[in-house]
Amino acid sequence: MPKRGKRFNEAKSKVDGDERYALADSMALVKETSIGRFDSSIDVAVRLGVNPRHADQMVRGACSLPHGTGKPVRILVFAQGDAARAAEEAGADHVGSDEYVEKIQKEGWLDFDKAIATRNMMGRVGRLGRVLGPRGLMPNPKVGTVVAPDPQAVGDAVRALKRGKIDFRVEKAGIVHASIGRSSMSAEQLAENFCALLHTLLQLKPSTAKGTYVRGIAISSTMGPSIRIDPNDATRLAESV
Repeated sequence: MPKRGKRFNEAKSKVDGDERYALADSMALVKETSIGRFDSSIDVAVRLGVNPRHADQMVRGACSLPHGTGKPVRILVFAQGDAARAAEEAGADHVGSDEYVEKIQKEGWLDFDKAIATRNMMGRVGRLGRVLGPRGLMPNPKVGTVVAPDPQAVGDAVRALKRGKIDFRVEKAGIVHASIGRSSMSAEQLAENFCALLHTLLQLKPSTAKGTYVRGIAISSTMGPSIRIDPNDATRLAESV
Protein backbone atom coordinates (compact mmCIF):
# COMPACT_ATOMS: atom_id res chain seq x y z
CA MET A 1 0.00 0.00 0.00
CA PRO A 2 1.21 3.56 -0.69
CA LYS A 3 2.59 5.43 2.28
CA ARG A 4 0.30 8.23 3.41
CA GLY A 5 1.52 11.57 4.73
CA LYS A 6 1.02 12.81 8.27
CA ARG A 7 -1.61 15.39 7.28
CA PHE A 8 -3.67 12.82 5.39
CA ASN A 9 -3.52 10.36 8.29
CA GLU A 10 -4.65 13.09 10.70
CA ALA A 11 -7.58 13.92 8.43
CA LYS A 12 -8.50 10.26 7.98
CA SER A 13 -8.51 9.72 11.74
CA LYS A 14 -11.49 12.10 11.92
CA VAL A 15 -13.55 9.87 9.61
CA ASP A 16 -15.26 6.68 10.78
CA GLY A 17 -15.02 4.31 7.82
CA ASP A 18 -18.04 2.32 8.98
CA GLU A 19 -20.28 5.35 9.48
CA ARG A 20 -22.85 6.58 6.96
CA TYR A 21 -22.98 10.28 7.76
CA ALA A 22 -26.02 12.53 7.51
CA LEU A 23 -25.71 14.93 4.58
CA ALA A 24 -25.16 18.06 6.69
CA ASP A 25 -22.51 16.32 8.83
CA SER A 26 -20.67 14.97 5.78
CA MET A 27 -20.41 18.43 4.20
CA ALA A 28 -18.95 19.90 7.38
CA LEU A 29 -16.54 16.96 7.67
CA VAL A 30 -15.33 17.13 4.07
CA LYS A 31 -14.35 20.76 4.64
CA GLU A 32 -12.59 19.87 7.90
CA THR A 33 -10.61 17.08 6.22
CA SER A 34 -9.59 19.09 3.15
CA ILE A 35 -5.82 19.11 3.49
CA GLY A 36 -4.77 20.73 0.22
CA ARG A 37 -2.91 24.03 0.45
CA PHE A 38 -5.26 25.37 -2.22
CA ASP A 39 -8.98 25.70 -2.82
CA SER A 40 -9.66 21.98 -3.22
CA SER A 41 -12.36 20.54 -5.43
CA ILE A 42 -15.17 18.73 -3.59
CA ASP A 43 -16.12 15.62 -5.53
CA VAL A 44 -18.91 13.09 -5.11
CA ALA A 45 -19.40 9.55 -6.36
CA VAL A 46 -22.94 8.19 -6.49
CA ARG A 47 -23.34 4.44 -7.07
CA LEU A 48 -26.59 3.70 -8.86
CA GLY A 49 -28.50 0.46 -9.23
CA VAL A 50 -28.28 0.45 -13.02
CA ASN A 51 -26.45 -1.56 -15.67
CA PRO A 52 -24.96 0.95 -18.14
CA ARG A 53 -24.29 -1.86 -20.62
CA HIS A 54 -28.03 -1.76 -21.31
CA ALA A 55 -28.93 1.27 -23.42
CA ASP A 56 -32.19 1.78 -21.52
CA GLN A 57 -30.28 2.09 -18.23
CA MET A 58 -27.76 4.69 -19.32
CA VAL A 59 -28.04 7.70 -17.00
CA ARG A 60 -26.75 10.90 -18.56
CA GLY A 61 -27.73 14.52 -18.16
CA ALA A 62 -26.89 17.95 -16.80
CA CYS A 63 -27.92 20.14 -13.90
CA SER A 64 -27.29 23.67 -12.70
CA LEU A 65 -25.63 23.96 -9.30
CA PRO A 66 -27.25 26.77 -7.25
CA HIS A 67 -23.87 28.08 -6.10
CA GLY A 68 -21.81 27.13 -9.14
CA THR A 69 -18.70 24.98 -9.16
CA GLY A 70 -16.43 27.68 -7.76
CA LYS A 71 -14.13 27.21 -10.73
CA PRO A 72 -13.85 29.45 -13.83
CA VAL A 73 -15.08 27.68 -16.96
CA ARG A 74 -13.42 28.33 -20.33
CA ILE A 75 -16.02 27.98 -23.07
CA LEU A 76 -15.54 27.44 -26.81
CA VAL A 77 -18.57 28.12 -29.01
CA PHE A 78 -18.85 26.92 -32.61
CA ALA A 79 -21.21 29.45 -34.19
CA GLN A 80 -21.51 32.04 -36.93
CA GLY A 81 -23.19 35.38 -37.48
CA ASP A 82 -25.60 36.71 -34.86
CA ALA A 83 -25.26 33.52 -32.79
CA ALA A 84 -21.50 34.05 -32.57
CA ARG A 85 -21.96 37.66 -31.47
CA ALA A 86 -24.44 36.55 -28.81
CA ALA A 87 -21.91 34.01 -27.52
CA GLU A 88 -19.25 36.72 -27.18
CA GLU A 89 -21.67 39.03 -25.37
CA ALA A 90 -22.63 36.21 -22.98
CA GLY A 91 -18.98 35.73 -21.98
CA ALA A 92 -17.70 32.84 -24.15
CA ASP A 93 -13.91 32.68 -24.13
CA HIS A 94 -13.50 31.48 -27.73
CA VAL A 95 -16.00 31.87 -30.57
CA GLY A 96 -15.61 30.78 -34.17
CA SER A 97 -16.25 28.06 -36.70
CA ASP A 98 -13.93 26.45 -39.23
CA GLU A 99 -10.80 28.07 -37.81
CA TYR A 100 -11.31 26.32 -34.46
CA VAL A 101 -12.16 22.99 -36.08
CA GLU A 102 -8.88 23.22 -38.00
CA LYS A 103 -6.93 24.38 -34.93
CA ILE A 104 -8.10 21.36 -32.92
CA GLN A 105 -7.50 18.92 -35.79
CA LYS A 106 -4.07 20.15 -36.86
CA GLU A 107 -2.60 21.62 -33.68
CA GLY A 108 -4.29 19.53 -31.01
CA TRP A 109 -5.50 22.73 -29.35
CA LEU A 110 -7.70 22.01 -26.32
CA ASP A 111 -7.48 25.19 -24.24
CA PHE A 112 -11.11 25.08 -23.08
CA ASP A 113 -13.29 23.25 -20.54
CA LYS A 114 -16.65 23.12 -22.35
CA ALA A 115 -17.76 23.33 -25.96
CA ILE A 116 -21.08 24.51 -27.36
CA ALA A 117 -22.15 24.21 -30.99
CA THR A 118 -25.15 25.40 -32.95
CA ARG A 119 -26.97 22.64 -34.84
CA ASN A 120 -25.91 23.95 -38.24
CA MET A 121 -22.25 23.63 -37.17
CA MET A 122 -22.41 19.98 -36.09
CA GLY A 123 -21.63 18.68 -39.58
CA ARG A 124 -18.17 20.23 -39.21
CA VAL A 125 -17.75 19.76 -35.47
CA GLY A 126 -18.65 16.08 -35.85
CA ARG A 127 -15.24 15.49 -37.41
CA LEU A 128 -13.70 16.21 -34.00
CA GLY A 129 -15.47 13.32 -32.28
CA ARG A 130 -12.36 11.17 -31.92
CA VAL A 131 -10.50 14.04 -30.26
CA LEU A 132 -13.20 15.64 -28.13
CA GLY A 133 -15.33 12.59 -27.31
CA PRO A 134 -12.87 10.70 -25.06
CA ARG A 135 -12.15 13.94 -23.19
CA GLY A 136 -15.82 14.71 -22.53
CA LEU A 137 -15.63 17.89 -24.61
CA MET A 138 -17.86 16.95 -27.53
CA PRO A 139 -21.05 19.07 -27.80
CA ASN A 140 -24.10 16.92 -27.11
CA PRO A 141 -27.82 17.78 -27.27
CA LYS A 142 -28.53 15.54 -24.23
CA VAL A 143 -26.59 17.90 -21.98
CA GLY A 144 -27.65 21.12 -23.68
CA THR A 145 -24.44 21.92 -25.53
CA VAL A 146 -25.92 21.57 -29.02
CA VAL A 147 -28.41 24.39 -29.45
CA ALA A 148 -30.55 26.10 -32.06
CA PRO A 149 -28.64 28.62 -34.21
CA ASP A 150 -30.34 31.66 -32.72
CA PRO A 151 -28.75 34.29 -30.46
CA GLN A 152 -31.04 33.70 -27.47
CA ALA A 153 -30.39 29.94 -27.30
CA VAL A 154 -26.63 30.37 -27.66
CA GLY A 155 -26.45 33.14 -25.08
CA ASP A 156 -28.52 31.15 -22.58
CA ALA A 157 -26.29 28.07 -23.03
CA VAL A 158 -23.12 30.08 -22.40
CA ARG A 159 -24.53 31.82 -19.32
CA ALA A 160 -25.75 28.52 -17.87
CA LEU A 161 -22.27 26.98 -18.11
CA LYS A 162 -20.66 30.10 -16.66
CA ARG A 163 -23.05 29.98 -13.68
CA GLY A 164 -22.17 26.38 -12.88
CA LYS A 165 -24.09 23.96 -15.06
CA ILE A 166 -22.41 20.55 -15.01
CA ASP A 167 -22.95 17.42 -17.05
CA PHE A 168 -22.51 13.83 -15.94
CA ARG A 169 -22.63 10.30 -17.25
CA VAL A 170 -22.80 6.98 -15.43
CA GLU A 171 -19.63 4.91 -15.81
CA LYS A 172 -19.35 1.19 -16.55
CA ALA A 173 -19.43 0.33 -12.85
CA GLY A 174 -22.70 2.21 -12.38
CA ILE A 175 -21.07 5.22 -10.69
CA VAL A 176 -21.62 8.91 -11.43
CA HIS A 177 -18.67 11.18 -10.57
CA ALA A 178 -19.11 14.95 -10.34
CA SER A 179 -17.58 18.02 -8.74
CA ILE A 180 -20.05 19.98 -6.61
CA GLY A 181 -17.89 22.91 -5.53
CA ARG A 182 -14.74 23.98 -3.72
CA SER A 183 -13.55 23.76 -0.14
CA SER A 184 -13.92 27.54 0.24
CA MET A 185 -17.71 27.19 -0.03
CA SER A 186 -19.82 26.82 3.09
CA ALA A 187 -21.17 23.42 4.12
CA GLU A 188 -24.68 24.71 3.37
CA GLN A 189 -23.72 25.72 -0.18
CA LEU A 190 -22.11 22.35 -0.83
CA ALA A 191 -25.19 20.56 0.51
CA GLU A 192 -27.49 22.58 -1.75
CA ASN A 193 -25.28 21.89 -4.77
CA PHE A 194 -25.25 18.18 -4.00
CA CYS A 195 -29.03 18.06 -3.54
CA ALA A 196 -29.45 19.68 -6.96
CA LEU A 197 -27.30 16.95 -8.51
CA LEU A 198 -29.01 14.09 -6.69
CA HIS A 199 -32.46 15.52 -7.47
CA THR A 200 -31.59 15.41 -11.17
CA LEU A 201 -30.28 11.84 -10.88
CA LEU A 202 -33.52 10.78 -9.19
CA GLN A 203 -35.54 12.32 -12.02
CA LEU A 204 -33.47 10.38 -14.55
CA LYS A 205 -34.07 6.99 -12.94
CA PRO A 206 -34.62 4.47 -15.77
CA SER A 207 -37.97 2.70 -15.66
CA THR A 208 -36.14 -0.60 -16.15
CA ALA A 209 -33.87 -0.15 -13.10
CA LYS A 210 -34.72 -2.72 -10.43
CA GLY A 211 -34.16 -2.66 -6.69
CA THR A 212 -32.50 0.18 -4.81
CA TYR A 213 -31.58 3.03 -7.14
CA VAL A 214 -29.17 5.08 -4.99
CA ARG A 215 -26.94 2.41 -3.45
CA GLY A 216 -24.02 4.40 -2.14
CA ILE A 217 -22.63 7.93 -1.94
CA ALA A 218 -19.11 9.08 -1.09
CA ILE A 219 -17.62 12.56 -0.95
CA SER A 220 -14.03 13.78 -0.71
CA SER A 221 -11.82 16.78 -1.28
CA THR A 222 -8.99 16.66 -3.82
CA MET A 223 -6.43 15.27 -1.38
CA GLY A 224 -8.65 14.32 1.53
CA PRO A 225 -10.14 11.01 2.68
CA SER A 226 -13.43 9.62 1.43
CA ILE A 227 -16.55 10.11 3.54
CA ARG A 228 -19.63 7.93 3.11
CA ILE A 229 -23.05 9.58 3.12
CA ASP A 230 -26.29 7.96 4.26
CA PRO A 231 -28.15 7.43 0.94
CA ASN A 232 -31.56 7.48 2.65
CA ASP A 233 -30.95 10.86 4.31
CA ALA A 234 -29.50 12.35 1.12
CA THR A 235 -32.35 11.03 -1.04
CA ARG A 236 -34.98 12.38 1.36
CA LEU A 237 -33.45 15.85 1.23
CA ALA A 238 -32.95 15.78 -2.55
CA GLU A 239 -36.56 14.77 -3.16
CA SER A 240 -37.70 17.87 -1.28
CA VAL A 241 -35.76 20.25 -3.56
